Amino acid sequence: MPGPARQGGTEIAAELARLVEIEHTGQPAYVGHFDGGEGDLHAVLAGLGHPQDELAAVVVPMSTGPDPALDAAVRAAVAAAPVRAVAAEPLGPHPLIAEALHDRLADAGLARADRIRMMTMVTAATGVIVATPGDATAVRQAEVTSVLLASRLAAPVFTASLADEAGIRAAGEQLRAAGAASVALAPHVIGPEPEARLVPAAAAAVGAAYAAPLGPHPALARLAALRYVEALSLALAD
Repeated sequence: MPGPARQGGTEIAAELARLVEIEHTGQPAYVGHFDGGEGDLHAVLAGLGHPQDELAAVVVPMSTGPDPALDAAVRAAVAAAPVRAVAAEPLGPHPLIAEALHDRLADAGLARADRIRMMTMVTAATGVIVATPGDATAVRQAEVTSVLLASRLAAPVFTASLADEAGIRAAGEQLRAAGAASVALAPHVIGPEPEARLVPAAAAAVGAAYAAPLGPHPALARLAALRYVEALSLALAD
């Protein structure tokens, strides 16, 4: 999990770990933070106490897409661990993140829950901005998820960085030029990321309503379990 332990982020991570452990892998799942303090990732790995020749842990970054700083920190923690551990890929991009974004938009009344029922919702947005943490590289990665979300919603979806107000405004203008009468902002964040605090201002910049962060969505737990299995399979094949 990026950054230090924080109340909201810790609760989200703990619920995701519970879902991964109980509903998916059947293996103990722990939460490790960076920047020291309680639940520090280095301390969590050191406390596992497995023999050196056995794989003790798979570390799954709790991020919606590649994050160079976070990914490097995870690799460094794995390399420095006194037990054998491997780093998994970040959660996204993946169709399961598009599913979770869709659900959060539906929770906020900004999208139909599905395309089959074709419910009439006067608040449903006709265009969506997927707002992601990070730079232009992160935006390009998130565009994969945006395409998947657009397919689910049957509506145009553009992608922009949460930290780039000009980019957010440009996405809103493109959507309205494409005929979107109302715009919604879908935060491409789990919740503990510092950038989550930028969501209300980003939405206000384009006059958009916004959904909640993804939080401990069950689709993210399924995805974390998938990344665990992928990394475990590669490690055992070596």
